[in-house]
Amino acid sequence: MGKSCLLLQFTDKRFQPVHDLTIGVEFGSRTITIDSNSIKLQIWDTAGQEKFRSITRSYYRGAAGALLVYDITRRETFDHLQSWLEDCRRYSNQNIVIMLIGNKSDLETKREVSREEGEAFAARNNLSFLETSAKTSENVDKAFLDSARKIYETTETNGVDWSKQY
Repeated sequence: MGKSCLLLQFTDKRFQPVHDLTIGVEFGSRTITIDSNSIKLQIWDTAGQEKFRSITRSYYRGAAGALLVYDITRRETFDHLQSWLEDCRRYSNQNIVIMLIGNKSDLETKREVSREEGEAFAARNNLSFLETSAKTSENVDKAFLDSARKIYETTETNGVDWSKQY
């Protein structure tokens, strides 16, 4: 799907065309500024394979946000979204910010999932939505930064203390 490539593009500003399958979890971080506040994003890249699902579930518990990613060129990744979303909502806290990401927008000619389908899924499930390309970096920063801003606003508006959510 390109989750690891999205993380690498966001944290290191580079694209690695060949990437090993994520086994368990990988980690990245980047410090950003929101409203003159320096905020360090700690990003966990979890494996998407079913055999790692029990490991992945444990990471929802401590998450303030989640990017739910599918590959626009592989219909089966879109078809599995509902069960991943259910897990995310079941195992995370009620304030989690979730964004739906349709990745590989640079491969328009190989598209199997329309933008409208992604938008409709997001609307039905009250999620933000973007299409991205880890290869060209299109919307990669926007996905992470928009999610971070929503988390920040949730924290400021609702007084959520993420450290006490788990």
